[in-house]
Order: sequence, then structure tokens, then C-alpha cells
Amino acid sequence: MNKNTIIGFVLIGVILIGFSWYNTKIFKEQERERFVADSIARVEALKNAPKIDSAIVALNDSLAAVRAEESRLMSPVYKDSLLEAASKAAEEFYVLENDKIKVVFTSKGAQAYEVQVKNYYTHDSLDLYLMRKNASKFAIDFYTDQQLSTSDFNFTKVAQTDSSIVFRLPYGADAYIEHVYTLPQESYMIDFNLRMVGMDKYISRNMSQLGIDWRMDIPRLERGYENEKNYSTIAYKYPGDDDVEDLGLRKAESKEDISTKLEWFAFQQQFFSAIMVAKDDFSEGDLSYKFYDVTDEDVRLMDCRASMLVDYDGAASVDIPFSFYYGPNLYKELKSYGYGFEKIVPLGGWLIGWINRVIIINFFDYLSRFTSNFGLIILLMTIAIKLVISPLTLKSYMSSAKMRVLKPEIDKINEKYPRKEDAMKKQQEVMALYNKTGVSMFGGCLPMLLQFPILFAMFRFFPASFELRQEGFLWADDLSTYDSILQLPFNIPLYGDHVSLFAILMAVSMYFYSKMNMDQMPSSNEMAGMRSMQLYFMPIFLLVLCNNFSSGLSYYYMLSNLFTIAQTWIIRKYFVDEKKLYAQLQAKAASTKAPKKSKFQQRLDEMYKQQQELQRQQQQQMRNRK
Repeated sequence: MNKNTIIGFVLIGVILIGFSWYNTKIFKEQERERFVADSIARVEALKNAPKIDSAIVALNDSLAAVRAEESRLMSPVYKDSLLEAASKAAEEFYVLENDKIKVVFTSKGAQAYEVQVKNYYTHDSLDLYLMRKNASKFAIDFYTDQQLSTSDFNFTKVAQTDSSIVFRLPYGADAYIEHVYTLPQESYMIDFNLRMVGMDKYISRNMSQLGIDWRMDIPRLERGYENEKNYSTIAYKYPGDDDVEDLGLRKAESKEDISTKLEWFAFQQQFFSAIMVAKDDFSEGDLSYKFYDVTDEDVRLMDCRASMLVDYDGAASVDIPFSFYYGPNLYKELKSYGYGFEKIVPLGGWLIGWINRVIIINFFDYLSRFTSNFGLIILLMTIAIKLVISPLTLKSYMSSAKMRVLKPEIDKINEKYPRKEDAMKKQQEVMALYNKTGVSMFGGCLPMLLQFPILFAMFRFFPASFELRQEGFLWADDLSTYDSILQLPFNIPLYGDHVSLFAILMAVSMYFYSKMNMDQMPSSNEMAGMRSMQLYFMPIFLLVLCNNFSSGLSYYYMLSNLFTIAQTWIIRKYFVDEKKLYAQLQAKAASTKAPKKSKFQQRLDEMYKQQQELQRQQQQQMRNRK
């Protein structure tokens, strides 16, 4: 073996040994990295172990809940198999309609599901639905061997015609409950007959009443949330009573427990109502409402609820008649049904209400025959009212004129008795002057007081007048609510977030009317405060008040002020000569015949005598002390 061969073998050995050493080192490093990675993984696994366990527990709970629900669904809820089937049946919808309303019924509970009042629209020109989908729940509650409510079951439609529909809920082999609805032509009233056949064998024998539960969300239908809210409530009527009660206006919520019989109740919106009538009367129950906030996303006005009871005699066949009214609060329409529904229209108390019902509504309807322009109708009605009360206006002006021309005589009396101690004597002489000249201190007030009922009647009539709803005039789109010429980016307390031009014009006319009256009245320091109040405060107060009221009301008050100003000017120009009037008063005062003293002056004289006697006694006591 030569030298080169030996060197070659040595080099090969070195290479093999070096390669083996290198592979061993690489393998150990890889094992170390794998060990570190596995250690980190074990630590992370230990950290997440509780979360994994919780997830597993939650999953198991969910599976258990699903299995329980499946078991519940598989297990019967109702002991009667027909009821069980009815509770799981599919919901179906049916329609009854005439020229006035369209009612969609649902088989679930055999109740009204949606009600459209035809030929009327919301303030934003949409079809008017007094009852919206899923906004009402009506149920008959009773007890067999378990508590039952008809709203939990799907009834079967067994008959339908153009004007009626019959729903049936079978109970056992020989018993059933029927809901029979009948909608006559040209009517907003739906007759509802609750029929129970053979149920006496199942309903508890000690049960003498059935529960009637009705919950309904009344939607917002008008512009102006506050105004609509202020005229919405729940009204109800006791059998035999002429008057109608309600749960109050302008409340956020209200509730009333009714412990006696009730003929009907109404879920009353400003211009539309849903009314339920029990023809054999409700025996008792409770009523409640709660208004939704103005920002309600579903644009709901109020949540109305009625939980009533009706008598049940337990016979083999029972028929309990009811009726539902879904329609407008038109006074004469409501009156035509003969239940006193028209009393829900807020026309005022006995005197104010009588003026509105007997005079204003009939006169308004009469003018409507000749024109459909309600701005013109209000103008004609204002002229007619002013002509009727013009004798009172003339009498009031004449009384004021008499007091005004006597002012120089009154000034002389004031100069004669400048001291405060002589106030009684001064008043006595003023009254004597009035008595001699035939002037009454209340002559100007009484005619004005007699006009107040008409002013208040108009205040109640216009916001409640359905006839004005969505009737426009000039810039006002709807005379039943406020007119707006400018929408403000903010809300002013009491005033609102808009500017009503009719309210401004009414306030301006009130200012000039007050100013004319002030100019005609004798001035004095004592009256300065009252003059300022009448001249400035009242127009501003009415401006704020009427900004959110019916624009028809503001328009009427504006016209009334303008016509009164015109009447006053005509009377002063052509009917009253103050110089001649003063001469007549002087002549009457100079007459030899002493006028009879008025009762007021007699009382004033007696008070003056008592004052004089008291002063005399006080002076005597002072002298005795000295």
C-alpha cells in the first residue's frame, strides 16, 4: 500500500467522522426546538383549558335545551287533542270589506288583524290604518281543567259570505267556540257574536263570567304629536247614563278600575276611534292607556288596554253579542249608531257643548252644502256670529262711551276728595253720579261676558272638528292642526319648533283690538298696569298658546278681532255722537226726579255709614285717653 492510498483512506475517515458529528449536532438542536415548542403548546393548552371546558359545558347545555324544547314540542301542552292541534296549526288570513272599512282577520284567535279606514289618509298621505299588523291582541279567557285563551289557538273558517265570516274552535267531540263577524254595507260597525256550544260540559261550573282582554296600539295619524296626544284618551259609558266618562286628557298614562256595569268603551284617537260594545253590558273590568314617546320608531301614539268581564250563564248554547266600531269621530256619524258614541267628541260642558252641538255644527254643515272651501265657511260663520251678537257689541260700546264722557265729572270728584281716608266717600259720589245719569259700571262688562260662551265654544269646536281635518286654506295644509311657515332647528319650550303665521296674525289683530279698547277707556294711574297687561301680555300669551293649536282656531280668532275692530269703528263713526251723549247725561242728571238708588249703591252707602261710625268711635276713644 503506497503513501497516497494511506492518505486517501485517512481523509475519507476524517470526512465520515465529521459528517457524523455534524448530523448528531443538527439532530440534537431540532429535538431541543421541538421540545420547546411542545412545552409552549402544553402551557397554552393549560391556560385555555377552563375556556374549553366552559365551551363544552355551554354546548352541552344548548344541546340539553334543544332536546328539552324538542321534548316539549313533542309533548302535548293541552289535554284536549283538538286544542293541541289548533295551537300548532298554521295561521291564515281572511278579509271583510265594504265601502268604508277593510278588515283583515287572522285565524289565530279569530280576531281582527288589520283595519283600514277607507277614503281617509294620514297626515303624510298614506292609507289610514287604524289597526296595524301585529298591533292588536283580542282574547276570550275562560277555565276548563286549565286556563285557556282563544288568542292561543288557530280557529278554522267554516263559512264566509261577502258580509260575514264564521270561525270555529272545536273542543272535544261535541263542543266548539265560534266567532261570527258581520259587516253591513255602508257601516263602520262590525257585529261580533261569541257563540259557545256544548262548552257547559267543559267549563268549570263555578265560573259565571268570561274574561275579555283587548290590547291595541293606536298609531299616530296626525301632524303635531302634542295636539294629537292632547285629544286622545279612553272613553267609556255606563248603561242608562247620558254622559260619557274618560280616563282624562293630557296625561302621560292613566288607569281606571270599573266596578259596575259598562255599556261600551272607546280607544279614542283625536279623529278616529276603535270602540267595543257589549250589548248585554260588561259586568266590570279595568281600562288603561299609556302614551308612547314622540321618538317611537314604530310611530305609535298610545298603548290601550281593556280587561273586562261579561256574564256567562253556563247553558248548553250561549250567544254573547258584541260590536266593534272602527271609524272617524264624525259627530253625526257617531250619533247615527244610537249608542251615544258622539259624546266622545270633546265639545265642552253643558252650555258650551249645547252651543256646539245645536248651533255651530248644524250651521257649519249647512254652509258646507254651498261650498267646500272651509276657509270661506269659517269666514261666513264668523260674519254670522258677529251679526247675531252685534246688539251686545253696541250696548257694550255705549256703556264705555258714557263712562268716557263723564270723565271730567269724575276728575272733579277726585279733586274734591284727594285723601285716602275719603276713598269711601269719593266712591259714594261717583256711584251717585252714575246713578243720576243712568250709567251702569257693569254695562260694558255684561255684554262681553255674554259673548264668552261663543268664544269658548269655538275654542272647543275647531280642534275637535273632524270636518276641518286635512282641509287646506291659503298656506295652511290642514286647518285641524297648526300651520307652519318656518320650521325651527330647535324647540322653544311652550312655543314649539315651528312658526305659525295664523297665530302671529291673530296676535297682531288682538294687539290692535286691545289698543282700540284702551284708547276708548278713561285712563288713570290705577289702570295703567291693567292696560299694559291687556295691550301686551294677552297678545303674546295667545301667540304662544295658539302656535301649536288648530290653525282654523287662530284664523277664526283673527277674523273675530278684525270684525270687532270694524264694528267698533262703524259704531263710533255713525251711531254715537259723544257730545250729544254728554248733553243727554247732563240733562238726565239735572232732572228734578231723584233716581232710585241701585242695590250696589245702597250697600256702598251703608258701608260708608259704618266707616263713619267706626271713625267717630276711634276719635272718641282717643279723646278719652287724653
